[in-house]
Amino acid sequence: MPARLELRDIRKSFDGKEIIKGVSLTVAPSEFLVLVGPSGCGKSTLLRMIAGLEEITSGELLFDDQVVNHRGPAERRVGMVLQSYALYPHMTVEQNIGFGLKLAKKPRTELRERVEEAMRILQLTALRDHKPAQLSGGQRQRVAIGRAIVREPNAFLFDEPLSNLDAALRVQMRMEIGRLHRQLMNTVVYVTHDQVEAMTLADRIVVLEDGRIRQSGAPMDLYERPANRFVAGFIGTPTMGFIDARVTGGDAGGSLFALGSGAEEQWTIRLPITLEQGTRCTIGIRPEHCSLAAVDGGEVSGVVVMLERLGADTFAFVDVPGCAESIAVRLDARTAGVHPGDAVGIRLQTERCLLFGQDGEAIERRP
Repeated sequence: MPARLELRDIRKSFDGKEIIKGVSLTVAPSEFLVLVGPSGCGKSTLLRMIAGLEEITSGELLFDDQVVNHRGPAERRVGMVLQSYALYPHMTVEQNIGFGLKLAKKPRTELRERVEEAMRILQLTALRDHKPAQLSGGQRQRVAIGRAIVREPNAFLFDEPLSNLDAALRVQMRMEIGRLHRQLMNTVVYVTHDQVEAMTLADRIVVLEDGRIRQSGAPMDLYERPANRFVAGFIGTPTMGFIDARVTGGDAGGSLFALGSGAEEQWTIRLPITLEQGTRCTIGIRPEHCSLAAVDGGEVSGVVVMLERLGADTFAFVDVPGCAESIAVRLDARTAGVHPGDAVGIRLQTERCLLFGQDGEAIERRP
């Protein structure tokens, strides 16, 4: 049966330094939960505590309403798949998948049945007699997953399992893992730094920063309604563009904002929100919510510094005075006449702009 996991104010310290700073989270049975965040945010440490590979400094971890803080990995019935395949090079695919059951002294008939089923699910039957050196990276990762499947775990824990694969294999394995979850419906906690993996696979994404949860929600909820500037800038490729702003006035129709910072304030826009005059904030805009225009035909203007061609789409990165980072603008792939060094205007879909206060929290989230 898929497990229900609950983390209650989980904390972890190393040498007196707190790494995980009070994480509370519930994972529903059969849910596919993805943990994302920058390097060092604590996502792998959190996963290892769920697995029983790291001691919990304080707080409670529950599996199906039972506290398991002091239970070992085997007692928790979890299957963990790591970044490294860790296969035995002298064993065949079949032997690698069944080795854990053999150590557990499972009856030969049961062992054979479970291994056969895992190989069938992962389409490894034809490779049963191959050794790891004869397999591709994707096939080795499927063997590692098969080793976890045969344990019939209540929860799967994945720690960046695709990071060692090339781009084409990552796409293939994403589909394999998604198909596997739909077939088995186990509870899954999946750690990755790859946003495409997170947005593709997750029922829910949890964004971590510095050992704390910054936001949790469905993938498109985080993309369209980020709770703070950190999540807004972390979720989405290319990242959201940010423009400093200051409220200069307004009326019943909304507020006027001067865009830019300090002496670089040189544009004004109106947004349908009422804020106190003088309020300083940041306006966020996604690449698909703006377009290029003549240099004097947009709400802001700047210079194209790079074009990123991705096949169906092209992204122009524009340096705008007063902005710390370039603003990405999504273009049609066949857009002609735009080159690095060109002076351009950027027309904003003002109704799609997001606002963040000086504390980084969202002032208003659009429906």
